[in-house]
Formats: sequence, C-alpha cells, structure tokens
Amino acid sequence: MEAKSLTHQPAITLTSRTTAQAVPPRNTGLKNSRLSFEEMLQREVHQQPQPVKLSAHAEKRLAERNISLTEADFSKINKAVQQAATKGSRDSLLIYGDLTLVASITNRTVVTAVDRGSMSEHVFTNIDSAVFIK
Repeated sequence: MEAKSLTHQPAITLTSRTTAQAVPPRNTGLKNSRLSFEEMLQREVHQQPQPVKLSAHAEKRLAERNISLTEADFSKINKAVQQAATKGSRDSLLIYGDLTLVASITNRTVVTAVDRGSMSEHVFTNIDSAVFIK
C-alpha cells in the first residue's frame, strides 16, 4: 500500500483586510433602570402580597356545606399562604379547625374546601406542604 501525503487546507481564507464589528450590548430587560439589586429586593420584600382567592370549585364546596368565611378567617388564611410561600411551597393543605383547604400557593388560590363531616377517604394528594392555622 502506498502512503499518501496529506496536506492541510484551511477552512477559511482570510484576506489581508478584516474588519471587526462591535457586538451589540446584551438586553437585560431593565431599560434606564438605575436601581441597585438591594433596592429592588427591598421593594419586593415590602410589597403587599395579593389576597388569596377562592376558585369556583372552592366557592361551590363552601356553599354546599354552608360554610362562610369572615374577614378574620381570610386574614388567617392569607397569613398561612404567605408562610407556605416563604418556605417555597407550591400546593399546600391548610388545616383550619374542622375545615381543610387545598391551596395553590403559586396562584394564591384556594382550590377546594372540605369539612370534617365530608371527608370520606382522609387522603390528600399532590400537595408539598401542610399548614395548621390557629
């Protein structure tokens, strides 16, 4: 077998004159923003969270079971949802006396409500936390 000599051909031929083009600045999404990270963080921390909402299903369940929630009840539920959010929860079981609520923490929405008399299986799935409300 005869040995062949291999020559390396460059993939790109450069001309004697090359021009450099400036790379456009990366878009950070913060137009004309002069706030420091610390200032932005403080704004977020001190911003009031959205109040908890009831889904149509939860409203229906509460009405079927003749359960009414007062402003004080909603205040306690809001506080519990905020605590769960602080811990990184996404879906939580909120236990409030004889009432059990399943809430989407990320959406700040109570998804369903069950009272002690209506619990048949005593099993709740797809939750990542539980909060006992005093």
